[in-house]
Amino acid sequence: MANMKDYSNNIIPNWCPGCGHFSIQRALQVAASKLEIPNEKLAIVSGIGCSGRISGYMNSYSFHGIHGRSLPIAQGIKASNRDLTVIAAGGDGDGFAIGLSHTLHAIRRNINMTYIVLNNQIYGLTKGHTSPLSEVGFETKSTPTGSIETPIRPGIVALANGITFLGQGFSGYQEQLVDIIIKAIQHEGFSMVNVFSPCITYNKINTYQWFREHLINLDEEENKKPLNYQEAMNRLIETEGLCTGVIYQDPTSHSYLDKLQPEKKPLSHLNLKIPEEDFNNLINLY
Repeated sequence: MANMKDYSNNIIPNWCPGCGHFSIQRALQVAASKLEIPNEKLAIVSGIGCSGRISGYMNSYSFHGIHGRSLPIAQGIKASNRDLTVIAAGGDGDGFAIGLSHTLHAIRRNINMTYIVLNNQIYGLTKGHTSPLSEVGFETKSTPTGSIETPIRPGIVALANGITFLGQGFSGYQEQLVDIIIKAIQHEGFSMVNVFSPCITYNKINTYQWFREHLINLDEEENKKPLNYQEAMNRLIETEGLCTGVIYQDPTSHSYLDKLQPEKKPLSHLNLKIPEEDFNNLINLY
């Protein structure tokens, strides 16, 4: 029986004490242990920012990519080795600024992998700057008189672009977050889990208490039932994206790789060895 500690490499995270990212890391480790994913079958890919450090704290294959590029790297890994459980992680900028186009195309491509957004509505690694997810009026060093830009709502954007699995969690709701991540990993296709993760150092507005007062937990609603596409979009609009739970799942989803012709095998299943003579000839060319 796997234990969450099996997925820790014992490196102490250098996030600020109280950072919501600790909870996301723990939820990911618990989810992996409950699914009993072998360490050598798990690949974690991250980008840049505070969120980017998460790949270095997991006892698994890990890849710390460049800013906004965790998704294309992760998709390449999954396409070349379908036997792996691939999880990408990114923050506000990774997913919805420099990496926004990659997010949109990953959604429509629907490769069988999971994307976890560590959403703290601020750029923490650069010491507190407004992000694409910050609210209008948000005051930081980059917007001292308050942001005048409309924030991106990750859930609404993902659903509008045709995502087949959308979950939203909160660092303060650990049990629910674990459940959402498990369902996201089990989903056949591209799944996104947008996690509200308070930055206790630079974001003094969107605190743990603020989220507890403003988030709607869909799992606590009466007559809870799976939402169809229209209901999911309406719920996101009504709550301005501030709700948690499995927002939408398409039970008919078929991943990108399943749609490829059977003869197109992943690289990990091919014999890529070349004769020594051919190898030496290639070397001599350089």
